[in-house]
Amino acid sequence: MAKSSPERKRTSRRDKPATPAELRNRLARLDMQLIELIQQRAQCAVELGKLSPEAVGSTTELDSSESAARQLAERCPGALSPRQIETLLRELFSGCRSLVQPLRVAILGPLYSYSHLAAIHRFGQSVEYVPVGTIPAVFEEVQLRHAQYGLVPIENSTDGRVADTLDMFTRVKTAITGVIEMRIHHTLLGRCGRGEVLEVYSRPQALSQCRNWLAQHLPGARTIEVTSTSTAAQLAREKPGAAAIASRQAGSYYGLEVLAENIEDNPGNLTRFAVIGGEAAKRSGKDRTAIWFQVEHRPGALAEAMNVFRRNSVNLTWIESFPIPGHERAYLFFVEMEGHNHDARVRRAVAALGRHALRMEVLGSFPAPVLIDD
Repeated sequence: MAKSSPERKRTSRRDKPATPAELRNRLARLDMQLIELIQQRAQCAVELGKLSPEAVGSTTELDSSESAARQLAERCPGALSPRQIETLLRELFSGCRSLVQPLRVAILGPLYSYSHLAAIHRFGQSVEYVPVGTIPAVFEEVQLRHAQYGLVPIENSTDGRVADTLDMFTRVKTAITGVIEMRIHHTLLGRCGRGEVLEVYSRPQALSQCRNWLAQHLPGARTIEVTSTSTAAQLAREKPGAAAIASRQAGSYYGLEVLAENIEDNPGNLTRFAVIGGEAAKRSGKDRTAIWFQVEHRPGALAEAMNVFRRNSVNLTWIESFPIPGHERAYLFFVEMEGHNHDARVRRAVAALGRHALRMEVLGSFPAPVLIDD
C-alpha cells in the first residue's frame, strides 16, 4: 500500500474538527483581542473629544451613531442577527460617548417604565437617566438644560395620541431629534399566585390595553390606576394580594414573579416616543420630518393646505388633529412626512404650507424609526 504524502497528512489534520479545549482557548484569545480593540476605540474617542468642535464637528451627535450601528450590523452578516450586533454596538457607543461627554436624559419615570426601556434602546445604559413624574416636566428639564435630551410618548396604537405631549409641542419650542417605535408587551407581575390576586395596579393606558384579558382571567380583581407601571410594580411587591401590569424588566428589577405574559388585547400594540433636545439629526437617507400647523376655520382651508404634499410628491406617515384649548372648533394639525427638512421637495412643501397656514412650526427631522419588539 502506498504511503500518504506529508501534504495529505497536513490537509487531514487541518480538516479535523477542533476539540473542546481548542475552541475554549480560541474563545479566550478572541475575548482578549475584543477587549484590546474596545479599549483602543475608547481611547480614540477620548482623543477625538479633546479636539475643538470646529476641527471634528459634533462628537456626541447621536443619530450618526445610531445610523452607523444599523449600517454596520447589516453589512456584517454572521451567526448573530443584525439586531443583536446593533445592540452590542449601541452599548459600545454609549460607553465611549460617556467618556467624552456624559449625557443626562429626562424620562417619564420611575426607572423601568416603558419610557425608560425605550430610552435605553436609543441611548444605551452608560447614561444618567432623570426620571420625572409628568410629560411637561420632561420638557422643562430639557428647556432648563438640566438634561441634554428628553423622551416623551407621542402615540399608542390602541389609545391614540398622547395629548399632553402634543400640547407641550405647541407651548414650548423644542425640536424632535429622533423617534422610537416600540412594541409594548404587558406582563402580569406579583408575589402571589394568579388565583390570589385581589387588586391589579397600573397606568390607566396599560389597564385599558389589557381590559379584555383582565375581564376574562381576573374578573373578581379590582383595577387601580397609578402614575406609572413601575409604581405599580413597587406596590405589587409591598401589598399582599396585589399584582401589577408592567414590563418583564420591571418585574425583574422589583423581584416579582411573572404570573402571565403578553396580556395586551392587541398583539400589535406599539407606542411611538419622541426624542427631544440635542443637535439636529443629519440626513440618513431614510428620514422623516414632523410639523404642526393651523389653518383658517373656513370651507376648504384644510384641503388646500394638505394638497401641497400631493403637489410636491411628499408622502405623509402620520396625521393627527388636536383641539386648541380655549378655542371652540379650532384645531392644530400634526403631520409627519417622508424626507429630511433639507430635501428640496420637503422644503418646497413646507414653504407652500406656510403660505396657507395661520401659524406653523417645523418640529424637526430624524431617521425613520425601526420597530423594536421586546
